[in-house]
Amino acid sequence: MEIHLIRHTAVENPENLCYGFSDIPLRNNFAEDCKALDLNENFDQVISSPSGRCTLLAEHFKLNYKTDERLREMNFGDWEMKKWTDIPEEEINPWYRDFIHVKASGGENLLEMQARVMSFWNELTTEKNMDKALIVTHGGVIRLILQSILEFPLENLFKIQIDYGKKVIIQVNEGNFSVKKLNG
Repeated sequence: MEIHLIRHTAVENPENLCYGFSDIPLRNNFAEDCKALDLNENFDQVISSPSGRCTLLAEHFKLNYKTDERLREMNFGDWEMKKWTDIPEEEINPWYRDFIHVKASGGENLLEMQARVMSFWNELTTEKNMDKALIVTHGGVIRLILQSILEFPLENLFKIQIDYGKKVIIQVNEGNFSVKKLNG
């Protein structure tokens, strides 16, 4: 099985807002950004995060898709849609020191996000009647999937750059995983 993971295209965020679960618009030149994407292949299944920035991409390419809540970006709770610089230091500094265990009030930590993403991933990769799937999602989700395959420490999660509007291709063969393409 071949699984294509694509990150949504760039967002419009001139205020440098914290966002994860929140819907934030794609850049004004979204259609131009889409011209660089190669999604002309046939997929047995297309699954998208329910976030508008992902479903808009699937709709732009007229893909027959379903959504799955487990593909959402991290939930930053009370920090959602606040400027990063407006989040009080006594709240944000502990998260900067330990983004794996610490979470914003009303949000989730990385371990909680990892559990929901891996629930989706394990379900998808055990499907028998599928040769090729497309997942439209977020950078954090893609990083967590790569972390599970490559088995590097969660502390190193942000050392992998996942570009907007780019694909990662994973080959699954009898329970073995390999990364065929990164930011392609």
